[in-house]
Amino acid sequence: MNLAKDLLVGWRIAEMRHLLVWIALSLVTAGAQEPAKKLLAGAATSNITPPIGGAIVGGFSPFPSTHIHDELHARCLVLDNGEKRLAIVVCDLLGGARQMFDEAARLVQAQTGIPRECVLMSATHTHSASSALSENRYSLDEPLNEYQAFVARRIADGVTRAVNNLVPVKIGWAVGQEPDQVFNRRWFMKEGTVPPNPFGGIDQVKMNPPRGPNLVKPAGPTDPEVCVISLQTADGKPLAVLANYSLHYVGDVGNGHISADYFAVFCDRLQQLLGADRQEVPFVAMLSNGTSGNINNNDYSKPAAKAGPPYSKIKAVADEVAEAAFEAMKGITYRDWVPLDSRFSELRLDARRPTAEQIARAEGIVAKPRVIGGKALLDVVYAERTLKLRAVGPHIDLPLQTLRIGEAGICAIPCETFVETGLELKLKSPFKPSFTHSIAGGYFGYLPTPEHHRLGGYETWLGTNRLEVEASTKITARLLEMLQSMKGAVPH
Repeated sequence: MNLAKDLLVGWRIAEMRHLLVWIALSLVTAGAQEPAKKLLAGAATSNITPPIGGAIVGGFSPFPSTHIHDELHARCLVLDNGEKRLAIVVCDLLGGARQMFDEAARLVQAQTGIPRECVLMSATHTHSASSALSENRYSLDEPLNEYQAFVARRIADGVTRAVNNLVPVKIGWAVGQEPDQVFNRRWFMKEGTVPPNPFGGIDQVKMNPPRGPNLVKPAGPTDPEVCVISLQTADGKPLAVLANYSLHYVGDVGNGHISADYFAVFCDRLQQLLGADRQEVPFVAMLSNGTSGNINNNDYSKPAAKAGPPYSKIKAVADEVAEAAFEAMKGITYRDWVPLDSRFSELRLDARRPTAEQIARAEGIVAKPRVIGGKALLDVVYAERTLKLRAVGPHIDLPLQTLRIGEAGICAIPCETFVETGLELKLKSPFKPSFTHSIAGGYFGYLPTPEHHRLGGYETWLGTNRLEVEASTKITARLLEMLQSMKGAVPH
């Protein structure tokens, strides 16, 4: 009897031990299945300044640089939420050939494992930089030149350094307003006052028109938003800010100077406002160019302001945009973790190509002097461009990209995009806020809307524009599909 009783007690003790072990294992397993989520971020900058003597692009007649006023950079940000890793790069360039950005993406993946669809690269569109476009900007077959190869390598190194700098962070977003620095640069003018275009026709609107009584009204809206994504370290110190503003550039640089224009001055001023100088973990600010294809900061309805010394206007604009970003950031609610996602797509579009008549006309013009009295003759410039476009294929596969960062959405278009497209994307995007990086992943000229194509003007001319008339409509539709796809993705 005692033996049976002892056996029963021993069995119960063993069962209790098994139960305790099972409970402990269950708790451990539950903890392993649902670890605390955390967001990591790292930022870095890579110097991409070209040597003195390279051609400064941005005008119709490139000329050699004689001085470097301020260094050019590729500003890099990497985000990692444990499920997805994204890289964002903003370069102080007028633009960059698709081949260059593709090579940079290849190097990034080789060095960090971040795939192409997760790497968004864009140019600020400073007009005071050496060219990272191909010799024939319409060609996708030209090998990289020395400077393009240098920039691609520096982008990859910057992203690699950002990965090396990953630390736990908090993230948030905000939207400020700065309406006083954006004006539509395309104007309706009184009948008979718009000069002939380089193809012998008469447009309905003029870019950057002469001030005076012949002006009627601007040909479109503006976008005053300063969109901001802000990152802080776990103890609340500023780590990085990605901002976006739809202003073409400012441009009052010194003669022959290499400069990042107001984009870099904005970054420096924001760092000052945040008290983020000389941190142990360096702060990196980035200002991307939004949809500014038809926007600058010249109000043609008023007499021109007296010009100040070089860079004074750049500083004034940068200060105001940075102040708007800083004020907006005061209202941010920061989060320890957010979903991250990305989409990459190629959209096949028809390429605009010259007609036989346009080619014949160009061949008759191109022998004329290109520059008279220091001024480029536009009919000769566009005759040259017309002849270069003869070799272009019938289609262009346009790289498009979207990112999701929490409830913020980012689009990327490889064109100088008109503000109407940006406003439509913001309105219809399932993410709030949303904004667009123009000149991202390549350079395929201006992107007017079909309505602006009908009005004509510089941005619609063959050679300035190279995509079919309906391109902006098709691009917008594809990007909205990509955004919606990320919004509907099942959360992990």
